[in-house]
Amino acid sequence: MNKLRRGLGELGGITAIALDGTLAIPRRPWQTNEFVRQCWFITKVCAIPLILISIPFGMIIALHVGSFFRQLGAESQIGSALLLATVREQAPIATTLLIAGAGGSAMCADIGSRRIREEIDAMQVMGVDPIQRLVGPRLAAATVCAVLFVSIVAVAGITGGWYFAVVVQGGTTGSYFASLSALAQIEDFYMMMVKAVVFGFTAGAVACYKGYNVAGGPKGVGDAVQASVVITFLLLFFQNFLITAMYFNLVPQRV
Repeated sequence: MNKLRRGLGELGGITAIALDGTLAIPRRPWQTNEFVRQCWFITKVCAIPLILISIPFGMIIALHVGSFFRQLGAESQIGSALLLATVREQAPIATTLLIAGAGGSAMCADIGSRRIREEIDAMQVMGVDPIQRLVGPRLAAATVCAVLFVSIVAVAGITGGWYFAVVVQGGTTGSYFASLSALAQIEDFYMMMVKAVVFGFTAGAVACYKGYNVAGGPKGVGDAVQASVVITFLLLFFQNFLITAMYFNLVPQRV
């Protein structure tokens, strides 16, 4: 019961700091410089690893899907199945996992270090809102970068799938790209973007919350970073299930 109460308290704290940070974003003075710095940092640490993991991920999907479709005699639909798997699941999940593991952990460590050095207390004494100064720009940066990265991951995954389906498995480029629109629809793209926004915002909110409420000195910062990554992963898969279930119930699928 105590663990449940503590978990609900953590969830409430994450929700509270997410709402406060969101409301602080449009308030003046705008923290444009901090937002740009955070976007650049997330891009610097996440962009290349995202591409590197997306290409082999697409290859693995093409390998499994291609083997299964060949048994059914439907090799021409490999591209369509790969597009659905990449756009609906791989791109938003891979993007958020890397943002949480690299960018989010750095955000948490930065804010946590400011907390233990009493910089946040000094901001409050000087009349500077630490939520507006630190949390808001990081929430916006994580969300914007997730939306931008998810398209890169989708293109890289489809490219890797093309290589494996055409070059390795002997398919044709024409049938691969012609099948991309057989089962996919524009609503799949919209869902990918919705997932990117929700997942990126969640990663930023968890990182900011754990860093903002650090206690226990340098060891506490390390524990907070570890906890922020674990909590983000748990929330990510739970949110993914809910969004996917709602999507299949609200949007008719092509057959």
